[in-house]
Amino acid sequence: MKIDDIKKVLLLGAGTMGQQISIPCALAGYDVVIYDINEEALKKALSKIPEIMSGMVLWKKCTQEEADAALKRISTTTDPEAAAKDTDIINESVPEKPDLKVKIFSQFNKLCPERTIFTTNTSTLLPSMIADATGRPDKFIALHYHDVSLTNVVDVMPHPGTSKETIQLVKEFAIRTGQLPIMMEKEHSGYVFNFMIGAVFTAAMTLRTKNVASIDDIDRAWMGVTHMMFGPFGLMDSIGLDTMLSFTEYWAEKNNDRAWKKHAEFLHGYVDKGHLGKKTKKGFYDYPKPVFMQPEFLKGIK
Repeated sequence: MKIDDIKKVLLLGAGTMGQQISIPCALAGYDVVIYDINEEALKKALSKIPEIMSGMVLWKKCTQEEADAALKRISTTTDPEAAAKDTDIINESVPEKPDLKVKIFSQFNKLCPERTIFTTNTSTLLPSMIADATGRPDKFIALHYHDVSLTNVVDVMPHPGTSKETIQLVKEFAIRTGQLPIMMEKEHSGYVFNFMIGAVFTAAMTLRTKNVASIDDIDRAWMGVTHMMFGPFGLMDSIGLDTMLSFTEYWAEKNNDRAWKKHAEFLHGYVDKGHLGKKTKKGFYDYPKPVFMQPEFLKGIK
């Protein structure tokens, strides 16, 4: 399959990342189908996507006319057979549970055309951990997005069995959808940016769990020195505290790391209350107007 052969994109999972990934794909002219087993999740996605698209227009990343046309290309379904029909490329963003990812890829391997490329947006797992379950390991690769309203950077991470043709095709697809592909030469947990920012998150949570400084002051320190729009805790809110917890718990148990277990306990304090960050309008901060976005948050710092 060549890049011009790609017409239909299937997104597995209607959560935050499924919603976001639909936008650059639809803006690039592709027909986008979002599949989820939960009808309510799909309804929520259809209400949220126009909001994200409005932000893209506001930031002049597309025109209103382009946004309106793109929204018409996005549809949803709970029917796996309908979702799989004529699909050229899949991107999966279901919860970070290996067994669940194995199950859904195995299911869609039976339903999709032989040509279909399978990609995963996993934040924590390596492609080789689930490649065999896809039934087409040579056509399987990680294509990892960040917040599309903030950046167009994507990570392209093959596993040892990914074919060169798949790597090249996914790179071209990323470029065709307006993304900046970071081509990884080998598998590595955390990709590139996430691996680097993960060290910052770990440091921030260590400072908080040891009661060294408040969440606000930890973010103030970061924002005041780097002049970035977010501090570590504000950025974790954007990612989703449930995603952060899943990642933290996985590696805490895998490495039997006492500090990371403490971090998981800290995150549980928010997630167990349903405070998942920006997507639930409450996490470390309250949204849509978190205090770190107010001028007085960094008062006196120029």
